[in-house]
Amino acid sequence: MTQNPEPRPRILIADDHGIVRTGLSTLLASAGFEVVAAVPDGLQAVEQACALRPDLALLDIRMPEVDGLQALRHIKECSPETIVIMLTTYASLEYLSRAVMLGAAGYLTKDLEPERLPDLLRTVLAGEHLLDPEMLNRVLTVAAAQMDTSGDEMVEALTEQETRVLALIARGMNNRQIAETLFISQNTVKTHVRHIFDKLHVADRTQAAIWAVRRGL
Repeated sequence: MTQNPEPRPRILIADDHGIVRTGLSTLLASAGFEVVAAVPDGLQAVEQACALRPDLALLDIRMPEVDGLQALRHIKECSPETIVIMLTTYASLEYLSRAVMLGAAGYLTKDLEPERLPDLLRTVLAGEHLLDPEMLNRVLTVAAAQMDTSGDEMVEALTEQETRVLALIARGMNNRQIAETLFISQNTVKTHVRHIFDKLHVADRTQAAIWAVRRGL
């Protein structure tokens, strides 16, 4: 019996430069992604994301009508399961921390080598970080200091092993590195990560890491 092929990741692209939209669409389509929409501003990005609920949205920060950060906030409200990656020329700590606080799972600059983009997007779709550990630590420290802690009492208690895994997530480790550090399998790590997300009511590693930094882990 012939097995059904794996579904292609569905992605939305928002950038106000037509040549960038076309280039990204062509690159990602040829790499196995399904480009469900490619739009020139944040307003259309929100409309299309809410209607189509893509797996991933790639947003420029500076766009007309509604900028990428505003679009990010609205997209996470109407389609929280959509993973949002910010793509920009401006690699500033302020932009990074704001994007993380609003729910972005990653941040890429436009000087990235194009051939690296598909693998990086698959990395974040698999639940990993896109920022290197040093930059991640700087961003999390800024973001954690500005986050509201009023809902912390509502989270379910983590086990000792889940706490260890969370602390390593906050250090920027991927599942393989966590498994090697704790001498457990990667599948066990994935199970712990899923339980951590459920208990903390977060959608991705970055939000979990913010929680960890805020709690001094």
